[in-house]
Amino acid sequence: MPRAIWDGVISFGLIVIPVKLYGATEEKDPVLHQVHAEDGGRIRYRRVCEKCGEEIPFEGIARGFEAPDGRVAVLTRQDMTQLPLRSGKTVEIVQFVDESEIDPVYFEKTYLVEATGVGAKPYVLLRDALAATRRAGVVKVALRSRESLALVRPRGDLLVMDTMLWPDEVRDPAFARPSAEVIASRAEVGMAESFIEQMTGPWRPDDFSDGYRAALEQLVAARLSGVPLPEEAPTSADQGGEVVDLMAALRASVEAARKRRQSAGDASPGADSGQGRTEEAG
Repeated sequence: MPRAIWDGVISFGLIVIPVKLYGATEEKDPVLHQVHAEDGGRIRYRRVCEKCGEEIPFEGIARGFEAPDGRVAVLTRQDMTQLPLRSGKTVEIVQFVDESEIDPVYFEKTYLVEATGVGAKPYVLLRDALAATRRAGVVKVALRSRESLALVRPRGDLLVMDTMLWPDEVRDPAFARPSAEVIASRAEVGMAESFIEQMTGPWRPDDFSDGYRAALEQLVAARLSGVPLPEEAPTSADQGGEVVDLMAALRASVEAARKRRQSAGDASPGADSGQGRTEEAG
């Protein structure tokens, strides 16, 4: 059973739902520490003040904001706890919205919402009403002493809460937009659409796996047992090259996708590899 990271109430209108929040995701990568390469000893860091040179205990550490002119505003833990957070233990749904209107770039982290005590009936009421109207509730919630915008929405038999970035935290994307002078021809778009159709299949998350994590676990196991890792031959994904003829590359991509689909039958594309996520992160 995971540990709840927040407990309080969600309210809409005059209805109050006592709830707890749990992280909806968890890290699976092996935990790696910094160690001395020669003997494996852990590397430890000391908290040293650069002004007086003294090592500072945790309870002596505060937060600080440095102004452009060099002045430092020291903020103690008491200062931080006294900041007004109206959304402390009660979060009120202030608006209902169509979730499809929200750009996914705003979403930060998802939490599972569990009803507690007498909250089960109003929890089910809110869940079913949101599902029937295809709406989500907008709230403000204080998690770990920081106020966040959030969305309460149904997910199957559960309610979940997605914390979101504030509007001024989302960067203006105009700088990354391609020049208006760059135009894809109708034939090129049509060929790209054909490729997309060949690679389209039902979303089955279990078909995908983290190839990097599997390789890291294999490497750790090999080091612990003192055996060498088998060498792998480079794959076609490792052999990059400049695309000279866009249409030719699209045709070849469509044909390759068609052949893979025929050989795999009805299997979902990407089911045999977890490389996609690792390559994007790299």
